[in-house]
Parts: sequence; structure tokens; C-alpha cells
Amino acid sequence: MKTKNIYNYIERIAELLKVSARQAGSEHGLQPVQLEVLGYLSVCNQFSDTPMAVTRYLGQTKGTVSQTIKVLERKGLVLKESDINDRRITHIKVTEQGSKLFQDNIPPKMFVNACQDLSYIQQKEIEASLKLLLMSFIKSNNMKSFGTCNSCRYNEKISDDSFYCKLVKVPLTLSDIALICIEHENIG
Repeated sequence: MKTKNIYNYIERIAELLKVSARQAGSEHGLQPVQLEVLGYLSVCNQFSDTPMAVTRYLGQTKGTVSQTIKVLERKGLVLKESDINDRRITHIKVTEQGSKLFQDNIPPKMFVNACQDLSYIQQKEIEASLKLLLMSFIKSNNMKSFGTCNSCRYNEKISDDSFYCKLVKVPLTLSDIALICIEHENIG
């Protein structure tokens, strides 16, 4: 089996990405975990932008996530909003400043440069292989998938730009279905 080799390659890439994240974060006074939280909040939907969802997605403690959100809020990168239907629920929204910081730094330039050295076909093959590995990792360990709505069994296409979530019973837009959802379940 190639398990050890695959692990070693992924671990090395992860370490290089962590170095890039540390550098990008430090330029803005952020720790890597703060950049990770900002990143997650930049790509999640309205059902997944709560402290609990951040905790589950990143596998961090509630305390770490709480402190991280406070730092991001103080820096003007996120805002807390109470849920309009249930005041006990707090949503965390990325500000324009936070969105710009994330878009300017993630993926890191080091990673973009490496991908640009690969052909389109090579990039597609790597993407497919990594997706397959991720799905296998999640399934074999009984983990939550946190996928995008467009690959969820609850997503129903109404028209070319209109969708519906059969789980939470709300309409979704084309931009909604490209976001990460805590309620995601793979098709089939």
C-alpha cells in the first residue's frame, strides 16, 4: 500500500501551507487559527456561520474559537449578529475588510505559483484524487462532510439559478449552493 507515501506528501504540503499561513497572518497580526476561522467563515453559508459550526469544522475547542472570534471582531474582520428567528443563535459575518484580507492571502502565493506550474489536466487529476481521498477519510472515520450545497442530497434544483434545501426548507440561490454547509450530506 502507498498509505505512508501519500501521508508523507500531504503532511509536507500541509506544513508548507502552514508556513505560508503563518507569514500571511503575521503581516496582519493574526495567528494561523485566526486566519483559518476567517477562511471558514468566508466560504460557509448562513446555517454554518455560528461559533458551534466553526468549532466542529476546524476541530478546535469552544474556548479557542470564542477567543479567535473576539480577536477577529476587534480587528474589524468579522461582525456578530443575532439570528432574527432565534436570539440565542449568533451568526458571525465576515466584513468587507476581512473578505479582502482573506482573498488577498488565501490560497497563499506559494501555492498559486506551484499550481500554475501544472497543466490544466494535471490540476484536474490532483483535484479529483484529493476529493476522493477527502471523501474516503470522512466516510471511513464517520465524520461530518461539511460540503457545498451543490453536492448535497437535500439540494433540489428548481431552475437554472434557483434551488431549494429540503432539509431546512428554504430557497437557495446559485451563490448559496457554492458555500459550505454544516448540514451537508453526500448524494447517495
